Amino acid sequence: MNGGAVGVLIGELARRTGSTARALRHYEQAGLIDSERAANGYREYGEPAVVRVRNIRALVAAGLTLEDLRPLLGCLDGDVLSRPPSERVLGIVRERLAVLERRIAAQTESRDRLVAALAAAGGRPREGAGDHAAVCSGGPRGE
Repeated sequence: MNGGAVGVLIGELARRTGSTARALRHYEQAGLIDSERAANGYREYGEPAVVRVRNIRALVAAGLTLEDLRPLLGCLDGDVLSRPPSERVLGIVRERLAVLERRIAAQTESRDRLVAALAAAGGRPREGAGDHAAVCSGGPRGE
């Protein structure tokens, strides 16, 4: 932080950004924000961390991961959502979208297999489905 100015404590940064202290420590561990230690050992963040954390939260809410954001550190200190994205940002977004599309396809296949299995079993769980023996064998007491 600059010139000995008093930094923003973690609780205040969390309050001002709608985050939690735990999330802020996670962002710091991921290398997205940094702090200095005060004489009392408390973390102090510079005022620019407020904007950076808000941007991190917005981009994570949009579907990017903290790992996706690491190459964008230089972009996180301004109004990232109102500027046209660079080709680098668009590439990262396209890669994340491809990952999500593959996950959605895999989950859809799993759901379809479960729907088919349920239909083959008559469409609904039998009575006593909470009973371990009934669940494993299909009968109320392992019949």
